[in-house]
Amino acid sequence: MKIRKGDKVLIIAGKNRNQVGTVELVLTKKNKAIVSGLNMVKKHLKRSAKNPQGGIIDQAMPLAISNLMIIDPSNDKPSRVGYEVKGAKKIRVTKLSNRDLSAKQEQHV
Repeated sequence: MKIRKGDKVLIIAGKNRNQVGTVELVLTKKNKAIVSGLNMVKKHLKRSAKNPQGGIIDQAMPLAISNLMIIDPSNDKPSRVGYEVKGAKKIRVTKLSNRDLSAKQEQHV
């Protein structure tokens, strides 16, 4: 999968089109990702032992990976992602500037 946790992405389709956020979680089996603060819905909670009041909360819902584009860190523009093999490692690179994305991942962790 070309999108990973911590990537800065642009939403290219749907009600949150043209908004930018950071990927919180990637659901690989469903080909979806949860972007922080975007695609929010209201969820009604029933009273329970954990939540004695019940009520309504805002919750981020998953977006299809096909509706997301990675933001190129060098010029803050959306870019597609490809792979290059350097030695024994397969790394992610942006198609726009051919910049390595794996170095950015190591800095955030």
